[in-house]
Amino acid sequence: MSNTNIRNVAIIAHVDHGKTTLVDAILKQTAANQGKTEITERVMDSMDLEQERGITIKAKNASVLYKDIRINIIDTPGHADFGGEVERVLRMADGVLLLVDAKEGPMPQTKFVLKKALELGHKAIVVINKIDRPDARPQEVVDKTFDLFVSLGATDDQLDFPIIYASAIAGVASLDAAVPGKDLIPLFDLIVEKIPHPHGDVNASLQILILNLSYDNYKGRIAIGRVDNGKITAGQQAILIKKNGAHIASRITGLLAFDGMTRKEVSEISAGDIVALSGFDDVEIGETVADPANPVALPLLNVDEPTMEMMFRVNDGPMAGKEGKYCTSRNIKDRLTKELETNVSLRVRQSEDEGSFLVAGRGELHLAILLEQMRRGGYELTVSRPEVIIKEVDGKKMEPFESLIIEVPEEHSGAMMEMVGKRKGIMENMQILDSGEQHYEFVIPTRGLLGLKNALMIATKGTAQMHHNFLKYAPMVEGLGRASHGALISMENGVAVGYALYNLQERGTLFISPGDDVYVGMIIGESNRESDNINVNPIKEKKLTNVRSKASDEAILLIPPRKLTLETALEFIDKDEYLEITPKSLRIRKKILDPNKRK
Repeated sequence: MSNTNIRNVAIIAHVDHGKTTLVDAILKQTAANQGKTEITERVMDSMDLEQERGITIKAKNASVLYKDIRINIIDTPGHADFGGEVERVLRMADGVLLLVDAKEGPMPQTKFVLKKALELGHKAIVVINKIDRPDARPQEVVDKTFDLFVSLGATDDQLDFPIIYASAIAGVASLDAAVPGKDLIPLFDLIVEKIPHPHGDVNASLQILILNLSYDNYKGRIAIGRVDNGKITAGQQAILIKKNGAHIASRITGLLAFDGMTRKEVSEISAGDIVALSGFDDVEIGETVADPANPVALPLLNVDEPTMEMMFRVNDGPMAGKEGKYCTSRNIKDRLTKELETNVSLRVRQSEDEGSFLVAGRGELHLAILLEQMRRGGYELTVSRPEVIIKEVDGKKMEPFESLIIEVPEEHSGAMMEMVGKRKGIMENMQILDSGEQHYEFVIPTRGLLGLKNALMIATKGTAQMHHNFLKYAPMVEGLGRASHGALISMENGVAVGYALYNLQERGTLFISPGDDVYVGMIIGESNRESDNINVNPIKEKKLTNVRSKASDEAILLIPPRKLTLETALEFIDKDEYLEITPKSLRIRKKILDPNKRK
């Protein structure tokens, strides 16, 4: 017996193709049907970082009711750096809604999330979103999407995907691109008709694969997963099967089902539905909750390996401990250990240096988001430059390669091609879009991507769009070195003054303003000359005399400094430098602060 009144559907898309906006519209229209309160904008973006950046970082669950059918919605991240989230939550679903922008078409992240869904055997409904854009080209986008399915090895059944045309922001959908929709009813009907109901057996022994974790101040750790078989009741005894095969018995102290964006207490949940349960204090993602009479584990969760690594270490600079609440190596270790519970594609190991940890992730953004979360949580630390993880296979060194898509106006295409060519990027495709922009597709070593985005934005005056996605490990490319930069390095401790900075700004681009604290070995700017490290004095004040002159009393005009974000700072730092991260500041410094020892 299976649950025919449930549909588990994951919403997958490239970054900024309207996934979270569509979830808003679904929640609003089903809430209106049930007489519930108004849904706020981008309600699924619950993290402050998600709201600020407009991207989904953590996968989340919601549930709506349509014609007595419960539709469990799983919102997934659209960026490949958060692929660990995508891979595990797709195990909860029986089908997917694939959102594709009606102008941009399939992008690298579209390919990544769709590949994972097809590998699990899921059937997809293709939603051509933003159909109301004046430059929309729905038929061409449908053709490209079909080609993508073919290239990913979709089965005949998966290739026979239904298509619906939508405007998520307007909350409408239609089966015909030429006929505007009135609401999302056609989409709901398509989900009920085309997404298969769960095939779990209600009468079999209980099996729940834990795929997400959250925490409640009263209930403790809450495990979220899908009931693959059987049924679970509040208060019953259950067995937790650990990854190492150990069995832990406990009582289910709380049983929660999803209702809209909230969770409500229920007495029983049966096969096919998504459940949040409490009762196991040390449960981890990928483990199985099973029947005590017949405990059988479900297959373990496999996620792609990390491709990039960097060192997290204690801040040992002159300003250590002044701005952060958690500064010791034990604090950092505890925070990383806690992150490993939910961040399944992260790897952490102790470094040879005391108080240092090597942290590996799926990309720069994956690691940068972790650092930003730690920073906002009151942590203070220093980190090294991100480095790609090199593997050795049959005696050959292998490095990660990525597919890279760049869209750029014609006048900047020459500068872009030169920049990507220097980084060993190989062009595979090029076309001119209806908008006049040129669309390029490359295969490039991940090493070549480090620092590319920032350099590309400067070279194209911010007009380029760049997207990339992990492709494969291949033999290491020779002759690809990372370009080093020149630096203006403080030779004094103190507070920067305008007079000194005015005299220094002609030597390069400054990162600091008057009144900022500086110390010996801190990098205060980028030198105009490549690879030219200059020791400078940013605290030198103007000598005062009793003689007044017009020249000496002229106003100082300072060029506004380049304020580095966390990502641009990680791209900027060189192999002999650290990035000092505190809740209030970002400072770049040399690993060896003393200029004499540095020589």
